[in-house]
Amino acid sequence: MNKKLAQLHLFLDFYFTYYFFCMVLSLECGFAPRNPKIVGGQDASPGSWPWQVELQLNGQFKCGGSLINKKWVLTAAHCIEDPAPSMWKVILGQQNQRDRDTKTVVERNIGKIIVHPKFSQTTIDNDIALLRLSSPVEFTDYIRPVCLAASGSRFNNGTDSWVTGWGNVGEGEPLPRPQTLQEVKVPVIGNRQCSCLLRTVTDNMICAGVLSGGKDSCEGDSGGPMVSKQRSRWIQSGVVSFGFGCAQPNLPGVYTRVSRYQSWIKRTPEQIMLLVIKLFP
Repeated sequence: MNKKLAQLHLFLDFYFTYYFFCMVLSLECGFAPRNPKIVGGQDASPGSWPWQVELQLNGQFKCGGSLINKKWVLTAAHCIEDPAPSMWKVILGQQNQRDRDTKTVVERNIGKIIVHPKFSQTTIDNDIALLRLSSPVEFTDYIRPVCLAASGSRFNNGTDSWVTGWGNVGEGEPLPRPQTLQEVKVPVIGNRQCSCLLRTVTDNMICAGVLSGGKDSCEGDSGGPMVSKQRSRWIQSGVVSFGFGCAQPNLPGVYTRVSRYQSWIKRTPEQIMLLVIKLFP
């Protein structure tokens, strides 16, 4: 009897701890208190995308990423050309790459890198990776996690999405100083239509862009988030993966479909806890 009672107490402790954690996380994720150049984009307001992070390799800007809880960042597998954590650094709470606000910016080393085991450099399928920060971050108006799209989320043609990053503003055209975070609104393009245009799209991918051209993610935006708003929350539907040129007509950008990877994220040895929300158009 005592053993069963102890097991019950253990279960209840775990249940309420997990429940409390999820409730706290649910209050935090997907909110941008300060929210009101990617190609065809505009300067983002400070704090408008508080989950956006910069990844540096050997002190140089490499890719974007998104904060998903206090200890983990989501990015693209193709960004991780050097899997040694000691070579990487994560910059959070940043608006301008050159003129940093030391009051909002936080830096962390990376303690662990997990690349999806089925990532293909040939097809760019399963282009997703997780980075564990060396120590947890405290949430502020400028540093907050994004919610992730749950399995079964739907993204119909025309669903409004936003992409953010510090990548090129045109093919071979770097973002000019002070290198302010860029934002651009792009509609989702269904996989059937996208497959007709690109012929390289799998069910693990989602496309977005303006078919007439002019708005798109570009080189340097890789690994960053594509998000959609549901009520007052921002939910990450995609990870910037690849494209053919930048903002070319009939060549939309391709993103890793986040909703396909909830099981993989939760099955990692770290058993990452995060809030997922089913997204409906």
